[in-house]
Amino acid sequence: MIIINFLADTDAQFAMDNGEFDSTVIHSNGNAAVILSQNWCSQWKYLEKDLENLKKTQDIELAVYIFLYNRSPLFQSFMNFKETVFKNKQIPYIRCYKNGRLIRESNFVPGKNLIDFFKE
Repeated sequence: MIIINFLADTDAQFAMDNGEFDSTVIHSNGNAAVILSQNWCSQWKYLEKDLENLKKTQDIELAVYIFLYNRSPLFQSFMNFKETVFKNKQIPYIRCYKNGRLIRESNFVPGKNLIDFFKE
């Protein structure tokens, strides 16, 4: 089952303060993906629709966490954090965790490819 969640500003602030997302996010499921984007991004909109459709058809335990940081009062500071600490200036930016360990980073991929990251 794919479960989609939205991260709060407090989750983003935790990441900025600690250099990584809280264990309640990255350990919430055996497989977790954190997607960082801005709501206007066409690739994000495609991925969002793709994930909604895949929720109905895929047999995988996956928790997806989304943070659309341009809608946050932390916008500028979080974008700077993402670009300097995570060293990624593109959107969407995806961090994949298995059992709380970062296994892969990516930018846009179709939803099926994202799911395949966890089957490797």
